[in-house]
Amino acid sequence: MSGNASPMGLFERWLTLWVGLCIVAGIVLGQALPVPMRALGAMEVARVNIPVGLLIWVMIIPMLLKIDFGALHQVKNHVRGIGVTLAINWLVKPFSMAFLAWLFIRVLFAPLLPADQIDSYVAGLILLAAAPCTAMVFVWSRLTNGDAYFTLSQVALNDVIMVFAFAPIVALLLGISAITVPWDTLLTSVVLYILVPVILAQILRKALLARGQATFDAAMTRIQPWSVGALLLTLVLLFAFQGDAILKQPLVIALLAVPILIQVFFNSSVAYLLNRAVGEKHSVACPSALIGASNFFELAVAVAISLFGFESGAALATVVGVLIEVPVMLLVVRIVNASKGWYES
Repeated sequence: MSGNASPMGLFERWLTLWVGLCIVAGIVLGQALPVPMRALGAMEVARVNIPVGLLIWVMIIPMLLKIDFGALHQVKNHVRGIGVTLAINWLVKPFSMAFLAWLFIRVLFAPLLPADQIDSYVAGLILLAAAPCTAMVFVWSRLTNGDAYFTLSQVALNDVIMVFAFAPIVALLLGISAITVPWDTLLTSVVLYILVPVILAQILRKALLARGQATFDAAMTRIQPWSVGALLLTLVLLFAFQGDAILKQPLVIALLAVPILIQVFFNSSVAYLLNRAVGEKHSVACPSALIGASNFFELAVAVAISLFGFESGAALATVVGVLIEVPVMLLVVRIVNASKGWYES
């Protein structure tokens, strides 16, 4: 996972462009074919939309295949960096976003936003911050020549913690924000979109690796585009339902982006500086800062849809996170790379 070659493929490098095209395509479809779009939205079981549920699995499982839980024993080799990242991911990030959501969405931007969606926007931002990034972290880590073993062990540990901590943290922060928590739907979402995909991915990973590393690598190369394709198709469906709201309030996306951007730069800066303060090497500080700043937006989108529906402000807020993820994280990569001399001085 070291080296200077960019590991980003065409889809990942231009993800913001594809998301923008999906916004346009979804809005056009929603306006041109409202009846079929509503029929797709009505295909639900226990408040879980079946087409989107299947797309989410196709989206998440290829990413989880990269996670080697056998790397957890390496945690002891990076105690300081792991400690900093865990503190940022689970003690700082969700709570700082809850504060930023309150400040910007409920106070500063409230007159510019539809009043009936403010609670939903806040919930979506909280969901986005409560899910630490998994697969894309490997891309960011490589772009900074990050320590591969640290990145792998940190991501594996985060996934284990997420199984148990995601639902309680989301419930706590939604409760603090005075938003009713549908516990049954939240727990169902955790099982469907974290626990089951993790188990399936690990079973499939072991089966592929049993046939050799070359077989595993070839399979990953084949299925990786499925993940991005499923994400983009999910976004088309989302914006087919969100079209009317966006056409009436085009400023909403820009306003929702503000707390997300502040949170990214705040968390990455704090993680980077804390790693320097505790004496971690630059190759650990970089992925630590990037893990602390980025989000598992696929999970956030899925849970937002399950909890609040396709047409909710929560779903839209999580999609804004997808829209700005790549360009913002590439900027953070450039900053930590450019500051290596200062960090090591």
